This record gives sequence, structure tokens and C-alpha cells, in this order.
Amino acid sequence: MKIIAKTIIALIFISPVLFSQGFKVKATGVQKFSFKDNNGRSQATFFSTTPLEDVKGLTTDINGSVTFDVNNFASTLAGEITIPVSSLKTGIKKRDKDLRGSGWLDEDKYPAISFKIKKVNKIENLADNKIKAEITGDFKVHGVSKEIVVETILTYLDENELTRQRAPGDLLGVIANFTITLSDFGIDNIVLGKRVSDKIKIGVNFVGSNKQ
Repeated sequence: MKIIAKTIIALIFISPVLFSQGFKVKATGVQKFSFKDNNGRSQATFFSTTPLEDVKGLTTDINGSVTFDVNNFASTLAGEITIPVSSLKTGIKKRDKDLRGSGWLDEDKYPAISFKIKKVNKIENLADNKIKAEITGDFKVHGVSKEIVVETILTYLDENELTRQRAPGDLLGVIANFTITLSDFGIDNIVLGKRVSDKIKIGVNFVGSNKQ
């Protein structure tokens, strides 16, 4: 009886941990979500400061995909997200040209910015279909790759009449914010003669479909 009681107690403590490793949704098994959105509703933003003004930028050209087992998200998540340097816009054409030029991001040599997933460090279920996770991956810009940790919120939406207005299939929403240091990637923090902060704040908010 003591052994049975200990087993039951162990299961009580272990069950929430096991449950927290995935989504509780209709889908099962491995799913692949593509983030290509021809309608430009997904986006990534970046922000920095200069002595005279703040610099805000945006792109809606999100590419790449992720795969994971719905019931075992933490140990199966894999994939890569890419953004063309040519798609970055700040609202000023001259500044955009400077941003993409050889003195800064050097689009001709390094045409894309990417984030390749390596592992999930921590995971917390916020709801049956929503997970908060710290995702470790290699962030690559200007030809230099650095490992970073990104706190991310992922929401899994079963396909329904409302989601089909956005895209066919189940949808995966991704929201994340993180900061990079320009000097870590060999980037000079001068744009149009103005010194921007060495720290750049980046935010992403995009949605992928498993039927694209």
C-alpha cells in the first residue's frame, strides 16, 4: 500500500510537468507552420535612439517555418525564420539606403537576417492553446551568428470560420521581444552621421499556417 501511495503522489507531481510540454488542441502529432504571408500582416520591428531622434523600423516580409509535436513542444521545436535586409524600412528613403549599405548591414554581402532555433530552455502553459517559452537560437546578421535567448508567447488556434479569414489551416501566433548589441555583430552604430544606441530593441508579431 505504501508503494502504491508513493506512486500516486509521484504521478500527481509529475503529471502537470508532462502536460506543460505541449498544447491541448484538436491536432496531434508533428505540425509544420509556414510564416510566409503575402498579405503583409505579420511584422518585425526594430527601435533605437540617437541624440536627435528615435529610429523606428519595420518589415512585413517574414519567411521561414517551424515544426513541433503538438504534445511534446519543448523537445521537438525546430525551424528557422528569415527576413530580407532589403525589406527593412524606417520611413526615410535616404536612411533606408544607409541602413542597407556597406557601412551598416551590407545587404549585397549579407542579404538576410535569420534566427535558427536550437532548443527550448523553459516552458509555461498560459492556457490550453497558449505557451510561454524561452527559446534559444542563433541570431545571424551582417554575417555574424550569436546565440541568444528569446522570451516568446505562442498561441495555437484550431481552424475555424474566423481563422480562415486570415489563412487556411490551424494557425500559430508568435509574439516576442528581445535586444541585440550591434557591436556583437561587427556593425558600426552610425546612420546618416548620427550615432544610434548600440542596443537595438526588436519585436516580432507574426502568424503561421500549417496549410500553406
